[in-house]
Amino acid sequence: MEYNIIEQNDKIIIKDINDFEPKHIFECGQCFRWHVEDDDSYTTIHHGKILNVKKEGKDVILNNTSKSDFENIWYNYFDLGTDYGKIKEELSKDPILEEAIKFGEGIRILNQNPFETTISFIISANNQIPRIKKSIELISQSYGKPVGIYSGKEYFSFPKVDILANVDEEDLQENHKVGFRAKYIVKSSKMINEGEVDIDKLLDLPTEEAKEVLMKLPGVGPKVSDCILLFSLNKKDAFPIDVWVKRVMEHFYLKEDTKLKDISTYAHEKFGELAGIAQQYLFYYARELGIGSKKKK
Repeated sequence: MEYNIIEQNDKIIIKDINDFEPKHIFECGQCFRWHVEDDDSYTTIHHGKILNVKKEGKDVILNNTSKSDFENIWYNYFDLGTDYGKIKEELSKDPILEEAIKFGEGIRILNQNPFETTISFIISANNQIPRIKKSIELISQSYGKPVGIYSGKEYFSFPKVDILANVDEEDLQENHKVGFRAKYIVKSSKMINEGEVDIDKLLDLPTEEAKEVLMKLPGVGPKVSDCILLFSLNKKDAFPIDVWVKRVMEHFYLKEDTKLKDISTYAHEKFGELAGIAQQYLFYYARELGIGSKKKK
């Protein structure tokens, strides 16, 4: 897709852009490396670059970047080649999704680094977002490299796979707040580093085949694998099911205590190739309104 881009001093302005709301993108559970600034903008780090993102009226301001980096990094990262207007039009044929989309109308699926996403979602298991963010920040500070300072905060790259494959498991557990997940992080990193699991080749595999490969990694079950597929491997039919998604699916579509496998089958049959994007709208909707948090009477 083409956009009206204005390049100014160290920033890019995307004029009159639809379907892009930083709060929806960064706070819909798909990523953890973001920081809210005092002006309600969001600062993130990807591909060794620090970016600040702010919405002003109908424009999106990308600070601390260049046109070259926009074209080579951020265009793909924010999935700007995908027409979310058409996707929302299609999904809104379902009246429940039509309502859900109103709450998260600016969501876009980020194209994140597969290795970083894998480790991040291993950390996310039975965890809360503030703790996940803190663990990833500590790991990056200890094992990554400094990439710069923005608005008084220093940012670090996420460590390379060969580094995490050789860290001390006890140090990871004790000093980086990952708990029992430390052994999964180290073992999964070793398997990826040694080529036992080649995540770079998963882009070219069908979703189910890629999922089977990912689930060879310790700490990667059905939900975590679906997150990796959706948020870093462009598998928009992947449908991660966490507690909020289970609740919203049972609340609107299915009976209570439906098995996760049956929820997944239903979602794929109903939403098809757009299942993952539907999941994000439903997740955000359920979490923001607390849908299904109390038993139906």
